[in-house]
Amino acid sequence: MKIISSIEELRDQLSGQLRTAFVPTMGNLHEGHLSLMRLARKHGDPVVASIFVNRLQFGPNEDFEKYPRTFQADVEKLEKEGVYVLFAPTEKDMYPEPQEYRVRPPDDLGNTLEGEFRPGFFTGVTTVVLKLLSCVQPRVAVFGKKDYQQLMIVRNMCRQFALPTNIIAAETWRADDGLALSSRNMYLSAAERAEAPALYQSLNFVAEEMRAGHLDTFQLEHKAMDELAKRGWKPDYISIRKRNDLQPPTAGDLAQGTPLVVLAAAKLGTTRLIDNLEI
Repeated sequence: MKIISSIEELRDQLSGQLRTAFVPTMGNLHEGHLSLMRLARKHGDPVVASIFVNRLQFGPNEDFEKYPRTFQADVEKLEKEGVYVLFAPTEKDMYPEPQEYRVRPPDDLGNTLEGEFRPGFFTGVTTVVLKLLSCVQPRVAVFGKKDYQQLMIVRNMCRQFALPTNIIAAETWRADDGLALSSRNMYLSAAERAEAPALYQSLNFVAEEMRAGHLDTFQLEHKAMDELAKRGWKPDYISIRKRNDLQPPTAGDLAQGTPLVVLAAAKLGTTRLIDNLEI
């Protein structure tokens, strides 16, 4: 596996490659990330991964400085997966000058759910993803469904900018008890880790109630949040949305069986977890 930090060297290395498959990450790789590499290989060759902890998507009181960085262990995992190139730029490589041009998602998608609780987050995400896609110029790029809103925003951005990259969605990888794998899970204490699957259980409760014909979305959302709060969580949201645009469903949408997804974010101790489940 070739480890490259400069954009110029990356472009030279990939010159002439027409079927590149790309998986962008922030490192601290787990089995969920590795499943993305395997899916990428099914859709293209060579497989390029990136590791870059993007300062632009962290708020002033978030965990940029303490975000887990495990570069050597990540390299070993990627080598075992047969990744061809690891693009691992420094901040100076990625942002040799202040990144004054930014990509801002539309307010109705970028300022709801995660965007409401993490102002500016998606502007940071879309800006770095557009720049990474420009550097790698892949035919396909793989993003996980765990970050459901991010996946939709990136996919819409690629379509509206007519980028020649097809965004592939990968299913969420879960531990045996249902907890969605995340780099931030390592922040959980042993007791919190034992409690953490309750978030996924809340999503399943909402989904099962909806499938049983209980369509009062407001009541279901608040009941699920209240139950989490009783267990010591601090929920930001549990929200039922339409899959196609992440807007709240109307009565007509519910009557017509419009495909839905329930999304959640909540703090357990000091760790903020997100998850979702398609209904």
